[in-house]
Amino acid sequence: MSCRPVIHLKNLNKCYQLYAQPVDRLKQFIWRGKRKFYKDFWALRDINLEINMGEVIGIVGRNGAGKSTLLQLVCGTLTPSSGEVTVDGRIAALLELGAGFNPEFTGRENVYMSATILGLSDEEIASRFDEIINFSGIRDFIDQPVKTYSSGMYVRLAFSVAINVSPDILIIDEALSVGDGEFSRKSFDQIMTLKNAGKTILFCSHSVYQIEALCDRAIWLEKGQIRMMGLASEVGTQYSRSLLPENDKITEDALDQVVTNNIPQGTANITAVSASVDGVVGTCLEVKSQKSTIKLSIQFNFDAQLPTPSIVITFQTPGGLGISSMSTYHDNIDLTSWIQKDNRVDVEFTEIPLLKGDYFISIYLGCEQAIHCYDNAVNIIKLQVTQEGTEQGFVMLPHQWKPVSL
Repeated sequence: MSCRPVIHLKNLNKCYQLYAQPVDRLKQFIWRGKRKFYKDFWALRDINLEINMGEVIGIVGRNGAGKSTLLQLVCGTLTPSSGEVTVDGRIAALLELGAGFNPEFTGRENVYMSATILGLSDEEIASRFDEIINFSGIRDFIDQPVKTYSSGMYVRLAFSVAINVSPDILIIDEALSVGDGEFSRKSFDQIMTLKNAGKTILFCSHSVYQIEALCDRAIWLEKGQIRMMGLASEVGTQYSRSLLPENDKITEDALDQVVTNNIPQGTANITAVSASVDGVVGTCLEVKSQKSTIKLSIQFNFDAQLPTPSIVITFQTPGGLGISSMSTYHDNIDLTSWIQKDNRVDVEFTEIPLLKGDYFISIYLGCEQAIHCYDNAVNIIKLQVTQEGTEQGFVMLPHQWKPVSL
């Protein structure tokens, strides 16, 4: 990663004028600023940010925090109310479905138009055209007007153009969905290729797990301002703590999922999860701190053409604070031989060190590098931990008292 800045935002502000009714716009024009018929809404205030070449930056925040506005200002599709935006390099942006496409043009015409806007010559576009179309998978419809495309076809073509124009900077908004299954996996692999090639990536997502796994740094936006900026893991933890629990309801139905062998290309899914504490099976389990044994059994299916997936298990508080996590990838466990048996993974936690309180277990089925998430079962198990002693905190760390001879 280079220390050369490719994106520089200085004292950046974006303000919108909100009118209560359409006629107020006319009143504002007639009064020429002598009276004010609108309210100011500051989408962004005092943003100062420097991003170096090769960095992967995650952006998190609640809906309306200003994430999409920030990305649009970087791309140049919005102009700031004040401040400066400096960008050095070719940007490929995936901000919204088919942004920039002319619905009356064919897919072929839109490819040429979009790639031209991104700075490619006709010769460069022609040399990459087949690659773009093959990646999108819609060759049979490329000469049809895009207004006849489904939303999935729109997204495939838009992503294919952006990813194949050799961008210096790739911007992906949370609003983008690059499809399911095979295309989703191909898209993820292409993003990782750009990352490994030292390209700069801005990635906006509601998935804190993906932000922490994929990004070097992260930015937490709140009410148009930077609440926190730093290492992705640190920002992700603090942002998670700010969120109220959204899925506290645990039911037996959550564990009783139907196993299916009809797996679409490029997909993987969790089919069943079961848990027990000291032999008692359930979804809301009582645990004795430092004494009980927790057993988890996770079943899943996946497309046999995919690399062997990985399992990630997390423990968190009801408020979303991560206590601990583990994965087969980071523990260097190859699940290939396990899969050959029954696509089932068992894991055991002995003498569970959690201290008194309520905790949730979440399960994630990820790619072979435990970054791309195929499926998840969030807050699938609730643990109610009791203890005999008066120790405080979340966990009892292993320790040993040693006498010292004077």
